Amino acid sequence: MITESENIRDDIVNTAVAIAARTSWEAVRFYDIAAEMNISLDEIRNYFREKEELVDAWFDRADGIMLREAKTADFSALTPQQRIHDLIMIWLDALAVQRKVTCQMILAKLEPGHIHIQIPAVMRISRTVQWIREAAQRDATFLRRALEESALTTVYLMTFFFWMRDETPGSKRTRQFLNRNLELAMWLGETIYGGAKPSAILTLVPRISPSSSKYSTH
Repeated sequence: MITESENIRDDIVNTAVAIAARTSWEAVRFYDIAAEMNISLDEIRNYFREKEELVDAWFDRADGIMLREAKTADFSALTPQQRIHDLIMIWLDALAVQRKVTCQMILAKLEPGHIHIQIPAVMRISRTVQWIREAAQRDATFLRRALEESALTTVYLMTFFFWMRDETPGSKRTRQFLNRNLELAMWLGETIYGGAKPSAILTLVPRISPSSSKYSTH
């Protein structure tokens, strides 16, 4: 059940993103959000203490969409390998409605001298990667888990930055890029583990056929 508080929080994020779409993310100010929503700055402060928390909320929304999709029967029927591919694309698709604003949010975090923003951003990336692993039901432990997380984080970040520049319909080139890099990661995993069992480290990255999932490349 969605509470009134959650609705207000979502409305603040939606308003901020809408203002950014008209101007830029750099130009977004809390007083403009307050004026547009006809609420006070103190009311906004109840939900967001600083502008960077709006960015976190925007990406949290994508996390939520991704995890809700993982609860569906269709998703549960996929192999673990297919789940990783779909989860990353579901997450990106959730942001695609405001791709330009999303890119501006990320670029703002990368500006030199913003260490206080960049360190939390690294933790934010780790959080999404952990939810991807959970949704894909990965159960590796110790060194294998660490290596799996490193590989997944690399593929996730490479795909994200490629997606930022992808203007093809349905992010087609991003899906192709993701498939290629998952294939490479699979090959490396098999090399490291001597082509051992399917449960080895990078069997999380699939050889997905175009028809294997509704999010695969066509």
